[in-house]
Amino acid sequence: MKFQVHASALAAALGLFFGSAAGGAWAASATPQAHTHAPAANANATPQLDHGKKWAIDAPLAQAMANIRNDIAARLEDIHADRLPAAGYQALAKRVNGEVAYMVENCRLSPAADAQLHLVVADLLEGASAMENADGRHQPRAGAVTVIGALDSYARYFDDPGFRPIAH
Repeated sequence: MKFQVHASALAAALGLFFGSAAGGAWAASATPQAHTHAPAANANATPQLDHGKKWAIDAPLAQAMANIRNDIAARLEDIHADRLPAAGYQALAKRVNGEVAYMVENCRLSPAADAQLHLVVADLLEGASAMENADGRHQPRAGAVTVIGALDSYARYFDDPGFRPIAH
């Protein structure tokens, strides 16, 4: 049986996951009453290094991010040329959502690293939502650009020696 993940449902699940997994790490950035897991709530937040060093990762995170990177890279020319059809963006959104779901289920990072990863994941979900809802109101190409930005942030803030940022 195939499991479909929609961005809104996944965002809610991530809220529950990161709320409990990150624990006290969020206390440093927001009070519990003010904290929300909606992507827009952290719009001004940017990832931070771990005392000048990149955050440690685990194998499931590395695999999921590599899969997202490779899926986007395979369609990059069509995205740049603005010729990827709505169905192509929707397929990319489905892959991004699936990889994020895999991360949530399998990643075991420190609470502080999880809190930083949450910022990257929020951008991945925001981009996937825009790609998934290519209906004239949403800009699927801008969603792909948001995902590429999240991949760039991952490369900048997480210690994944095998990860190659997308040249764009």
